[in-house]
Amino acid sequence: MPDPISRIFRRAVAGDRRALARLLTRAERSESDLGDAMRLARPMSGRAAVVGVTGPPGAGKSTLADCLAAAARADGKTVGILAVDPTSPFSGGAVLGDRIRMQRHHLDPDVFVRSLATRGAGGGLSNAAAAAVRIMDAVGKDVILIETVGVGQTELDVMDVADFSLVVLVPEAGDAVQAMKAGLLEIADAFAINKADRDGAERMAAAVRGVIALDPRPPERRPAVLLTQALDGVGVDALYSHIQAALADAAESGRLARRRAERERREAARQVSASFSAALRTALADDPRAAALLGRVSRGELDARAAARQMLADGALAAALDAE
Repeated sequence: MPDPISRIFRRAVAGDRRALARLLTRAERSESDLGDAMRLARPMSGRAAVVGVTGPPGAGKSTLADCLAAAARADGKTVGILAVDPTSPFSGGAVLGDRIRMQRHHLDPDVFVRSLATRGAGGGLSNAAAAAVRIMDAVGKDVILIETVGVGQTELDVMDVADFSLVVLVPEAGDAVQAMKAGLLEIADAFAINKADRDGAERMAAAVRGVIALDPRPPERRPAVLLTQALDGVGVDALYSHIQAALADAAESGRLARRRAERERREAARQVSASFSAALRTALADDPRAAALLGRVSRGELDARAAARQMLADGALAAALDAE
C-alpha cells in the first residue's frame, strides 16, 4: 500500500529530497494526491519569492534561469527550479527535461530542480504547476524559478503562479511587438533581451521600450528592459538585483499581497470550474436523467441551453459532485 501523502510531505519538509521528488510525482499524476498535497502545503506557504521565466522558444530561458539560480545561491538563498517541458506522446512525461542544462546545481543540496510535463496545457504551464510551486514553498525554498515551455505568444498562465514575471526575448525576435500585443506586455514585470552580444540587441531593446512607453501604468510601474548574455553570465547579477528590489518594493507597497490574493481567487475559480466539468462528465456517463435530457436534445424536443438548466435543476449534476 502506498505511503500516505501526509507522511511523504512531513519527510519532504524535514529536508528529504527523495521524499520531495516523490511528493511532486504523486501530485502530478493523481488529482486526489494533488488535492491532499495542496491542503497540507497551504498553511506553510507564502514565504518564497516566485519568479516566472517565460518567452518564445530558443530565447535561452533555461540558461538564464540557471544563472539566476546561481545568483540566488550566492545571495545565500535556497532555490527550487520548476522547468515545464513538452510532454512525451508515449509516456506522458517531460521530453527533454531542462535539468540537463542545470547540471552545475546537481550536487547542491539547497537547489532542487524538477521537470514537469505540459500535459497539453496551452498557456505554457501544466495543471500541476501551481501545486508544485506551493509544495516547494512549503518545504522552505526561498526562491522558486518556474520556466515555462516555449510555446510562443500564449505563455500567459505564468502570471497565475509567479510574484514576478520575466519575459525573455532575443535580438532576432522580430515578432516581439506582436507578442506583447498578445498579452506578454500585460504580464511582464521585466524584459530580458538575452544573447545581447548579437547584432540588433540594442534595437530590440529600444523597440520594446517604445511599446512600454504606451503602457498606461505610471512610469515606475512599467516593466524594465535589461540586456543579458546568459551563457557568459553577463548582466545576470543586475537582473537578479532588479528582481529582488522590485519584489521588495511590491511587498512594501502592498501590491504583492494584492497580487497573491487575486491569484488565490483565480485558482479558486479554476477549481470550481474543474469540479463542475468533472461532475458533468460523470453525470453524462452514469445518470439516466442526463441521458434522457440528451436524448430529447438529439430528437429536437429540447434545446441544449434548456437541457443544461434542467440538469442543474433536477440534481443530476449535484449528485455527480457529491460522488467525487
